[in-house]
Amino acid sequence: MDYTLRDAKIVKNVVHLGTKFIPLRVGTKVTFHYETRKCDAERTLIDESRTHQKPMELVLGKQFKLEVWESIVQQMGLHEVARFRCDKSLVQQYPFVSKTVRDAQKVRQGGKRKHCCGLTFQNESTGYPDLDELFIHPQDLEFTIEILSIENPDEYGKEAWQLSDDEKQILVYRLREQGNVAYRANNLIAARDAYSYAIGIVEQLMLKEKPNEPEWIELAQTKVPLLLNFSQCKLLEQDYYSVIEHCTELLKYDPQCIKGLFRRGKAHAAVCNYEQARNDFQQVAELDTSLGTAMRKELAKLEDQQRLRNVEDRLKYCKFF
Repeated sequence: MDYTLRDAKIVKNVVHLGTKFIPLRVGTKVTFHYETRKCDAERTLIDESRTHQKPMELVLGKQFKLEVWESIVQQMGLHEVARFRCDKSLVQQYPFVSKTVRDAQKVRQGGKRKHCCGLTFQNESTGYPDLDELFIHPQDLEFTIEILSIENPDEYGKEAWQLSDDEKQILVYRLREQGNVAYRANNLIAARDAYSYAIGIVEQLMLKEKPNEPEWIELAQTKVPLLLNFSQCKLLEQDYYSVIEHCTELLKYDPQCIKGLFRRGKAHAAVCNYEQARNDFQQVAELDTSLGTAMRKELAKLEDQQRLRNVEDRLKYCKFF
């Protein structure tokens, strides 16, 4: 959809001239602050990106929900500030965009995101009364836009969703190496985050393939060492249930992964899942006889831990009588 400023549906007023005009093309990333107001007598404020402490980033040509924003930023220069009055027919998607931004802000503050598609939006509340009202009663909106930066595709690092499948594969390899370097430097958080990011990219690629087909199996094998390394980070962080979850997943792809069985066994032992821990340690001993002595020591420690736990439970039980 291509709107120009000659359209009666868009009226521009310059507040502050820009420093220069940069030609834009598909893939250009425009970063800007925005303020959204109703075109009523009070100029009611709806949103202001500065309160979110995060400007909007828009990559041109990527089918952004609010197409009119793509049109108006292309009519602006770097550091320009301008107001655009847009006809209600051009901003019907704004409640969706606003809800997404507000939900993302809640997530950053520790809340939970609730997915809401256009179909259910008509029957359910967005969780924001002003957006509900705007959706039911559309009206003209005024956007005040301040262009902060304009970066052409070769001037910024692409995010994962912008990459081709081949580029994603390369990024996964790099992230794994970054994670390994960070782990060796005892930077556990950086290592964990790198492995986690890589796992997410592999999962995106796997969704495009049919399960158990050669391409899917190859990606699953790429995912195994990432899950293994991520679970090691989680084990050191004492996040035992996450270790169990991720090791169980990798063992679906590689049932005889000794490290996966051992780390899951250690996590089970830590949360008093004695039988599951015992099974994992025994499988390790069966798969690699050279580890038999080490596993017998783990099983002995497990027996001691279980006996101590039983004594503690009996003592606690006795206090009730």
